[in-house]
Amino acid sequence: MSIETPPFLAVAPAARLGGGVLRGRLGASPVFLAPMSGVTDLPFRRIAARLGCDVVVTEMVASGELTTGGVDATVRLAGEGLGLHVVQIAGREPEPTARAAAMAVDAGADVIDLNMGCPAKRVCNGLSGSALMRDLDLAVAIVVAVRAAIPDSVPLTLKMRLGWSRETMNAPELARRAVAEGVELVTVHGRTRDQFYDGAADWAAIRPVREAVDVPLVVNGDIDGVATSRAAMAACDADAPMIGRAACGRPWLPGDVGRALRGAAAIEPPRGTALAELVVEHHEAMLAHHGIRVGTMAARKHLAWYLDAAIADDGLVVDEAARRSLLTTSDPHRVAELVRRIFSDEAERRAA
Repeated sequence: MSIETPPFLAVAPAARLGGGVLRGRLGASPVFLAPMSGVTDLPFRRIAARLGCDVVVTEMVASGELTTGGVDATVRLAGEGLGLHVVQIAGREPEPTARAAAMAVDAGADVIDLNMGCPAKRVCNGLSGSALMRDLDLAVAIVVAVRAAIPDSVPLTLKMRLGWSRETMNAPELARRAVAEGVELVTVHGRTRDQFYDGAADWAAIRPVREAVDVPLVVNGDIDGVATSRAAMAACDADAPMIGRAACGRPWLPGDVGRALRGAAAIEPPRGTALAELVVEHHEAMLAHHGIRVGTMAARKHLAWYLDAAIADDGLVVDEAARRSLLTTSDPHRVAELVRRIFSDEAERRAA
């Protein structure tokens, strides 16, 4: 299985700045699936890509863990079966981050994305993620080191927040300096680090980044469908939306949004038996990818998200005892049985 490389990733005449890979205005309205730790593992990315998402990004891969052979980082690096493999790297020092990026390319990464936006305390306390927005000289030194460590043919992109706080919204400066050192696409989440995920994303506050750089700009934060994608892009003159939490339990959502933005016919989201088989497929893929023990635990949140999405979107009625059984059993066969009973049988009963 493979997907076509989105047009904006092809070498083409640029509408914004220069020529070459990733430069210029995005073609055909691509939609990105946000990198989310504990969520966008390989099984989830494969399903989202198959269902039409243009660009999927790995979970954040910690540079220190990858360079020292950490199992979790190696698992996160996997990209088999994807037509476009985008790996997000997080690091606190130039040299180890550059080595990790080079290792990712050696392992098959087509694009390297640098994480300077994660607000998690454990990440920021390690002076990675959003913490780098407090030291732009260090942030830019990491960009320089990574750009030098990977082939020119591998695009380097950057994801950030508006700044560390509302008093230090330095995303435009970081974007400008990073692009000058070879970053070819910038993604901005419309919150500061100290907001975490509180309040509403301020898409308009991203517009100064657009004014600072002439490379593709991707807007992220609170985007949950076609209307918010259009509103977010209009607010900051972005070229593409990035969908994060709204895709949990709805891996088809980014593809649906992309089709709508391109004016293509909508595809009916999976319901009933089709949804049940998708959930079973996802669960089995997670067990195969992570192993039974880790996969079983990791899959439970996805099962809960599928339930919640079906309840919210389709009015699915779920018996509390069945929900509890589904989210606590460790027997894969029992999971498949319960999924089919809950999603297929109940949906078909209501449709009868």
